[in-house]
Amino acid sequence: MSRIGKEPVKLAEGVSVSIAGQKVTVKGKLGELSYTMHDGITAKEEAGKIIVECDDDKAHGNFHGLARALINSMVIGVSAGYQKQLSIEGTGFKAVLKGKELALSLGFASPKIFTVPEGITASVENDGLQVTIKGIDKQLVGECAARIRSYYPAEPYKGKGIKYVGEHIRRKQGKKVA
Repeated sequence: MSRIGKEPVKLAEGVSVSIAGQKVTVKGKLGELSYTMHDGITAKEEAGKIIVECDDDKAHGNFHGLARALINSMVIGVSAGYQKQLSIEGTGFKAVLKGKELALSLGFASPKIFTVPEGITASVENDGLQVTIKGIDKQLVGECAARIRSYYPAEPYKGKGIKYVGEHIRRKQGKKVA
């Protein structure tokens, strides 16, 4: 039996859950998310907690912990939300937000354009050197941040490029002049 799956999901204040068969819908102050569980996985609400159960541990044990973790992420997302911050380093590198498009000047001939998807809020601070991605869906926030970072990941020699705030870039020594 999954150790993660056994833990009940505590509902935050102001969060309501509706379970209809395999579909779990979570509503909160920031929005609404839904998830359809795999066959053999069931959920029920008891006293402000969601309990996820598995019919056959051999056949569906892999999805037991996954379903519980995804429901927990949905509860956190609709109550508090998620955010990722990206830092841009390099001479002339910057980001500009134009409506729903993020234009990234990264030393290429033309700027890289990232279209912000529905449900995600992007903001640019620090004179275009820091980008913040916010949303209620943990997976979508992480995916957007990873795609923006993939345009020019921080390189190990000078450290220029896009990195997560708090990420440590392992630096390499450059050429030695004899």
